Amino acid sequence: MSTPRCHLDDALAEGAELPGTAAQAHHLGTVLRRGVGDAVAVFNARDGEFAARIVALRKDRCAFVLGERRRAPAPEPDLRLLVAALKRDALDWVVEKATELGVSVIQPVITRRTVVDRVNTERLAAIARGAAEQCERLSVPVVLAAVPLHAALDAWDGAPILVAAERREASPIRGVAAKLRLPCAWLVGPEGGFDPAELDDATRRAFVTPVALGPRILRAETAAVAGLAVLQALAGDWTAT
Repeated sequence: MSTPRCHLDDALAEGAELPGTAAQAHHLGTVLRRGVGDAVAVFNARDGEFAARIVALRKDRCAFVLGERRRAPAPEPDLRLLVAALKRDALDWVVEKATELGVSVIQPVITRRTVVDRVNTERLAAIARGAAEQCERLSVPVVLAAVPLHAALDAWDGAPILVAAERREASPIRGVAAKLRLPCAWLVGPEGGFDPAELDDATRRAFVTPVALGPRILRAETAAVAGLAVLQALAGDWTAT
């Protein structure tokens, strides 16, 4: 039976007693059927990961006492995702898988063909936290509030962005990604694809490069995960394993 992992924002140190979240209490008690005295691991990117045990557990609250540190903090990849606001289930899935793939920042964007008018950032952040607890990473990606695509690009820090450019001539992603090093980002449009003028505006920026993901048209959520996997394999931390 694997040891559950719980992410806490608090400062972690051996001997500390810290409260968990209501969601963690529900997951530990109701889903996993754990109880007081059972082992868990508590972690964050700043302090690393600690052995711990449950010292209080009710329906909506819990607390842990920390033991020895088992993993020290370590640098993690600065791979970012800009993704058009998709329908709820698709976007939830993208956030979960992007977390598993090591993404550091998830920026939902509003495009001309976006069919969703609201993004629940709090729910997406909770999904990212849960995925980080499951996949054994130390950090949880930052999920930013949705903004118009042009606003996200106007505020960008200049790190290279590759954009999935369906239905137009573009270099294969492999050749472009192989020349990159982190930080970099992957940009994916909505279910109906980018408006042509919108894509033209994005790719006029020196840091945005259109790329192709092969001969087939992919669903937006598939393109998001496929592109991230390529970037991790050729420019990210998969190269070190």
